[in-house]
Amino acid sequence: MSTHSEAFDRWIRGSFMELNTELENLYFAQEDRADVSRAGGDLKARLRDEGHVHVVALLAEGDTGDGFATAFGVLGNVGLYLAALRRHELTNPAREEKSPFPEASSLAMHVGAALGMAPRFSTAHLAHMNFSHAGVRKSFTSLPDEVLFIDENTRGIMLLQLAADALTKVVPLGISSPLVDVPFAAARHALLAVLESNQRLFSRLNVDRFFFSVRPYYKPYMVGRQEYRGANAGDFSGINELDLLLGLCRANDPYYAQLLVDKMQFMPPQDQGRLRDCMRHESFLDGLLALSREHARKDWFQRNARAYLELTDLYGRIAAQHHDQLVKRFIEAPAARMNETHLASVTASGPPLPVLLRALETLRDMRLAADRPDIASRYADLAKLRQLAPA
Repeated sequence: MSTHSEAFDRWIRGSFMELNTELENLYFAQEDRADVSRAGGDLKARLRDEGHVHVVALLAEGDTGDGFATAFGVLGNVGLYLAALRRHELTNPAREEKSPFPEASSLAMHVGAALGMAPRFSTAHLAHMNFSHAGVRKSFTSLPDEVLFIDENTRGIMLLQLAADALTKVVPLGISSPLVDVPFAAARHALLAVLESNQRLFSRLNVDRFFFSVRPYYKPYMVGRQEYRGANAGDFSGINELDLLLGLCRANDPYYAQLLVDKMQFMPPQDQGRLRDCMRHESFLDGLLALSREHARKDWFQRNARAYLELTDLYGRIAAQHHDQLVKRFIEAPAARMNETHLASVTASGPPLPVLLRALETLRDMRLAADRPDIASRYADLAKLRQLAPA
């Protein structure tokens, strides 16, 4: 790692985090917590100017560092800096044709292009690729609710990755193998732990702190002349590998295929490769249905089908838990109480809140295999498999 990269990283982990924390406490003490236009002008200027010094030094250096880890860290750091400027209304795509921070945009585009990623920070930068120094991970603030959110969100991501890792081991064995009990058991253990992690998060996270002090850092912002959506907790391949391997979603469904295309650039390169590879395999559901024509009464079919159905039930519970608790309680409910002048900038993914909520409901119902004729649900196929292999 170059000296400039190290200095930028120290600043992100130090003064940057402290300035954001001070600003969040100022905003939270106001009557209108969503109004960030009046408070903390001197703190915002310090954050902007201190970060600019590091960005200019790295831009002048002219390379992305000594390998992937350094380049990935630089992309994350300049992305966190731009996200904070957006959060504090020093930039806003609604009033701009291009970013008012050309040096930071140039650095982000340079490193993003070199890595094959969107030129902004991604979920991985604050989650499963967030390198800790002396036990402390990177974050925007030192607020306990942000730390709780990052940590439990990361646990959920890693557990879903473990479940996906386990299920990929079924592919070379075949869904009829007597040995699938091993990867299925590992995936089941990981999915149960996801439910537990999510429940800890939802029981401890303060709704107002999350809504007003954590989510605003995930808003869309401009890089150069293009607006990029905010980082999304689903921007890792593991969850889509589970969708595709279980067969609850299909890569040839136009709705789901568009989702994959949109999120690919927000994943680290290794995740992009895993997802492309997964898209080439037959799903377990399709495999079981094909085998059922001749083998439905055989012991191995009954055993493997029941184990598969248990996994789909667990996965559906996770999808429902995430949507019905996190989305409804921590986003939809506080947004309903919000001053209407701030509603346009609530969502991190770009579209208006009602549009986003409908999209999230659709994805939840696909993972639940809900009885909805208006989406590509596997409801009928799962119902058929349950009849063939009752619990």
